Amino acid sequence: MSSSHSTHGRPTSVIRAFLDNASSGGIVLMFSAALALVVANSPLGTIYAETLHAYIGGLSVLHWINDALMAVFFLMVGLEIKREVVDGQLSTWSRRVLPGSAALGGMIGPAVVFLAFNMGAGGHPNGWAIPAATDIAFALGVLSLLGSRVPMTLKVFLTALAIIDDLGAVVIIALFYTSSIDATALAGAAAVVVALVAINRFGVRNLIPYLILGAVLWFLVLQSGIHATLAGVILALTIPLKKSPTQPDDMESPLHKLEHAIQPWVTFLIVPIFGFANAGVSFAGMSIVQLADPVPLGIAAGLFVGKQIGVFAASAIVIRAGWAELPMYASWRQIYGVALLCGIGFTMSLFIGLLAFPDSQLLQDELKLGVLLGSVLSATAGAILLGSSKPRTENLTQPA
Repeated sequence: MSSSHSTHGRPTSVIRAFLDNASSGGIVLMFSAALALVVANSPLGTIYAETLHAYIGGLSVLHWINDALMAVFFLMVGLEIKREVVDGQLSTWSRRVLPGSAALGGMIGPAVVFLAFNMGAGGHPNGWAIPAATDIAFALGVLSLLGSRVPMTLKVFLTALAIIDDLGAVVIIALFYTSSIDATALAGAAAVVVALVAINRFGVRNLIPYLILGAVLWFLVLQSGIHATLAGVILALTIPLKKSPTQPDDMESPLHKLEHAIQPWVTFLIVPIFGFANAGVSFAGMSIVQLADPVPLGIAAGLFVGKQIGVFAASAIVIRAGWAELPMYASWRQIYGVALLCGIGFTMSLFIGLLAFPDSQLLQDELKLGVLLGSVLSATAGAILLGSSKPRTENLTQPA
């Protein structure tokens, strides 16, 4: 898919084009997740689980998907964020502070709600971070299905918010859920980052050296004990965007070329595979009564209640204080709808949950129930609210 141009000659942002025309990609993603649930709860469930946990080259199939394929997704996301920060919707402080504050509120709110259910007898406070993350792929998939009813600036806002949120989750995993850090591998990764920055500074515009070093970086980050997808974001930040600090982006920039090369693969292959591999929650042995236990109740409430309160309250505070503005043409009703969509935790929540409760199958089953319920409620409520909202013809900066 070729990119269109703006009136100023600047190539249209890949993520904008993707979000504008991604109904088909969103449908594929939703179908993959639904198919996974069906397969996991069918006679094929055993084969499904055994295949995902089969080992190839030292890693399970599931780890290859989550740690390797998704590093490419995070690479694409990182490329887009760099473009937006340098030359787009996040190029000013007032535009950056809103998604950053919303992401922070969206991590604190769910954690507080979860702990409210789990600090007493029978609770498991170690799972406080499970509802703190937003699933980028699923949230954007739901938003993309709404098409033109949601202004592009709001989609960029959710993209930035979700990425900052997920980066926060990666930091949380590194600090609180990483059992051991390999200092040698981490030092090697740091050396590769220095090399990437160096070739950028020396004006190297050929993508091959970046990709080779990026593959080495991914391996070292994986070996270090930190989540390997972080390597994709770090690599993206070193890909050249401009010929010089005073020149705008151009069609031939390495960043622009790489975006367009990987975008269709990410949209129609990587993300659907990821959804299929991670959405297959088996309900065997589970009971609806378990939803009243502290862990699933805390997770579901954290995602559905804590997320919307945290994201919306933080957004309102920074806008009321005059530190940021509403995304252009977006209403407060739509901001609240995005806050609801942020409660789709799913993949990262499941990942953190398995780290928090590695030795208890009961708690793992319960956390899956809580994540599924909280994510479905958030996706449904957010889609209904945003789908019924009307686009604004003027920019609003204060709550109605």
